[in-house]
Amino acid sequence: MPRFRPVSYFEQLIQARHRIHWLIGIIFVLVILLEYSTPPPYIFGYLYVGAVLIASTQLSRRATIGVTTAAIACTVLNLFIPGVATVTPDTIANRVITVLALSVTGWLGDRLQAYEQAITRQRLQLQAQEQLAQMREDFVSTLTHDLKTPLLGALETLQALRRENFGSISLAQRRVFDVMTRSHQKTLQLVETLMDVYRNDAEGLRLHSQRVDLLILAEEAVADVIPLATSRQVHLRVNNENSDFRRSYYVNGDAFQLSRVLVNLLSNAVNHSRRGRSVQVLMGANHDYCQVQIIDEGQGIPADELPHLFARFYQGQSDRQTKGTGLGLYLSRQIVEAHGGQIWAESYPKGAIFTFRLPAWVNELPLPPMSKSTA
Repeated sequence: MPRFRPVSYFEQLIQARHRIHWLIGIIFVLVILLEYSTPPPYIFGYLYVGAVLIASTQLSRRATIGVTTAAIACTVLNLFIPGVATVTPDTIANRVITVLALSVTGWLGDRLQAYEQAITRQRLQLQAQEQLAQMREDFVSTLTHDLKTPLLGALETLQALRRENFGSISLAQRRVFDVMTRSHQKTLQLVETLMDVYRNDAEGLRLHSQRVDLLILAEEAVADVIPLATSRQVHLRVNNENSDFRRSYYVNGDAFQLSRVLVNLLSNAVNHSRRGRSVQVLMGANHDYCQVQIIDEGQGIPADELPHLFARFYQGQSDRQTKGTGLGLYLSRQIVEAHGGQIWAESYPKGAIFTFRLPAWVNELPLPPMSKSTA
């Protein structure tokens, strides 16, 4: 039994082109028969428009020009062939109008084809850029994941050395191990931040929401940043905006993620504050929202850079932006916006203010039960 060989895409394309050529040829034959079997005043040249449109949508630009030229030539030749009737000015005018109509149709078809080709090229470029971006993100995700394991191993080894598991160490060696540990911890934090940024962009941020007190989170974040602040001789303090007494600021949020926002903003403020100055965490609230402001006494932020501070990998021109990677603020924006809040930055003569605002916790108390006397 003979086997049928599957037709390739190239062969299918050639067969389709042949069918189009045959269709255009049939249209020309029919129109020529009508044109040349009737007197010149009877004009059927408008029917060539069908062949021109088919060529402009299915064939190349060169083929479209050829079909249009052939249609115009056949229309004009009918004035002289078969030459059995007198040609009047009205007939010539009608033929000229037909030629113009065919020319305009061919030109519009050529423009349409050029636009479609341009759109196709742009679409292919966008697809290539999307594929390249996806490959880059996959590469970064894989790289950061692979970097995390050796960093954790190095930290464990340094901790074991500091505990003198491999023998006694001198004070100078302990200081060296401390510096190495802090450096590895910063690198690990950067790797984890990078992983979280790409994961959040791809999958969205998953929150484990519950009622949390922003004041407690702020105090815990300050405790986490104290070693950094001490090394830079920066004083940290937490204050209430409208009261000298301690109060709570409840929101519905993910405590872990909100703590990351506070630590990121506090670390950013400490790193950009002058030595001997202070960083203040100012808490505020009303019936609709709770607000946290991180106020530093460092270099201000240029006004033209403020809208871009929370973009991924943004590096500004000032010294303040070039000290960071641009990931911490971007991740903070992701977290705050996932909670339905807002985050922004402001500059003032003595430094900068980073503020985020979250919807306040709404405590819906149940209605008291009615007594029998009021029922």
